[in-house]
Amino acid sequence: MELRSYQHRMLEESRALLKQGVRRLLIVSPTGSGKTCLVATMIGNASRRGKRCFFNVHRQELLDQSSDTFRACEIPHSFIAANAFHDPRAPVQLASVQTLARRIERVRKPDLVVWDEAHHVAAKSWASVAAAYPDAIHVGLTATPQRLDGAGLADHFDAIVLGPTVQTLITDGFLAPYRYFEPSTIDTSGLHQRMGDFVTAEAEALVDKPTITGNAIAEYRRHCDGQQGVAFCVSIRHSQHVAAEFNAAGIAAAHIDGSMDRAERRACIEDFRQGRVRMLCNVDLISEGFDLPAMAAAILLRPTQSLALYLQQVGRALRPGKPWAFVLDHVGNRLRHGLPDDDREWSLEGRRKRQGATQAFPVRQCPACFATLRGGAAVCPCGHVFEAVPREVVQVAGELAEVDTAAVRKRPVYDQDRRGARSVEDLIAYGRTRGMKNPEGWARHVHEARMAKQRRA
Repeated sequence: MELRSYQHRMLEESRALLKQGVRRLLIVSPTGSGKTCLVATMIGNASRRGKRCFFNVHRQELLDQSSDTFRACEIPHSFIAANAFHDPRAPVQLASVQTLARRIERVRKPDLVVWDEAHHVAAKSWASVAAAYPDAIHVGLTATPQRLDGAGLADHFDAIVLGPTVQTLITDGFLAPYRYFEPSTIDTSGLHQRMGDFVTAEAEALVDKPTITGNAIAEYRRHCDGQQGVAFCVSIRHSQHVAAEFNAAGIAAAHIDGSMDRAERRACIEDFRQGRVRMLCNVDLISEGFDLPAMAAAILLRPTQSLALYLQQVGRALRPGKPWAFVLDHVGNRLRHGLPDDDREWSLEGRRKRQGATQAFPVRQCPACFATLRGGAAVCPCGHVFEAVPREVVQVAGELAEVDTAAVRKRPVYDQDRRGARSVEDLIAYGRTRGMKNPEGWARHVHEARMAKQRRA
């Protein structure tokens, strides 16, 4: 397998760190940059030197894709996975993380463990596998080296090797250029968050409406009619609705999710590869690792606070071989995370937190006695009963407009640490894009603190 120049560089940097004694190494490279080829080269070389190697993935489709690559590279291998033949003598094992976690005591220990989509390594089953092999060398691969909540991976890896940027890959022709379309009408400031992302039920209520589903079809036809695409949805029910709407509009679509029979999922994906299905609708299944070169359009119908999820989804459409990739962002994810090819500074520490940031607890004031109470209080000690107001998310229909990416890059980024948001209005806008519950109050507090700092100076 002929490696690209940046892949050779990454291998050399990895070897140098391992020779220095690093035992837990993280390799970071964008979606579509050829990480599986890099793995095949690394594992192929190690297995030929007599090392026992595991390549751990977390989905059946990724096992199949990895096996195809390993066969093309003439690397003998077996499987540690449900309903798959396991040959314990094989020097290379393609392992399902979930299956391996259940069979830890029954398989021979490896010398080298390579982790696909390593940003999941903090998950319970992943962590149990890692802990079972303390003497092995661990190499992680990811396009986004931070967890859903922005926390880094410093607890799991000791050194990092960085690959090329998305912009470099586009310029060199290894990824497709893209056109980005977004609305100005989606307001996610009223959504709650859980485990670092929007509450699924509320996100579903926001986007799973006839206006949004109909918009997805109309905008697809307006901007990239005839292209094959993947719609990223907030729930299985939402994905099924979107697929039904596309089919009703005469656009061949299929819904796919992890609960489906393996053969049924493979048939859906093969129909998409062969062009029999134009639109593939899913939730959390095609956002990581899937290699679908035919995909030219990413339709974002799920608002997310996860930079990792956003980049994984958009990256699916950037595979080369097409004049343009199209991103139809119906939920304003670009406003939260920036453009797909923005230059990002990755590190093991993850997303920086604001200095002095504290947990804010919502409060409410009694209109009868003016007492200040916890935000969830239903009755004041004075006897006043707070009226329950139904919490509704309002969706305003609108068309998508193309983003002038060159102009966006010239603007200051709305990031508090970089002082991009200067006025109270800018800070309020920033707070809304971050899903804050009280962006106005937060903006006033930050602005007053800045003014006080300037007066002291």
